[in-house]
Amino acid sequence: MSELTIRPATVDDSQQILTFITELAIFEKAEHEVEASVNDIQTTLFGDNATSHCLICEEHGKPIGFAVYFYNYSTWQGRNGLYLEDLYITPDRRGHGAGTALLSYLARHAVAHNCGRFEWSVLDWNQPAIDFYESLGAVAKSEWLGYRLSGDALHALASR
Repeated sequence: MSELTIRPATVDDSQQILTFITELAIFEKAEHEVEASVNDIQTTLFGDNATSHCLICEEHGKPIGFAVYFYNYSTWQGRNGLYLEDLYITPDRRGHGAGTALLSYLARHAVAHNCGRFEWSVLDWNQPAIDFYESLGAVAKSEWLGYRLSGDALHALASR
């Protein structure tokens, strides 16, 4: 295995994080949906009220990927869970252990912080990712549907 390092991101990584976000959006055929700016990253990941966290994966000191996560809560378990919002490894470094290393790091973090769950979502057409996650023992949540409010619909509900 190559020399991989996983470390908490710092505010100095903000441009690199935005670059990874954009590359991920391109891969997911959603580049037009990226609204984040470097300032947004600085504020939301590193500001005083930040509730999300970011890890940088480096190979020989060069950033090759990232993971963004936050804590959610299970009322049934009465415990926090860890939710992985995004995981991205540059295409030329996939299949070399970086994704597994990031997920293992986060799993250890979840266990160390007494989280009852470690969850994430994957696009239904991303079969390589689905196969990878299932090879780690992850199980798809088929009985739950995800819902989202954003834009005008979010504002309309907020004004009710």
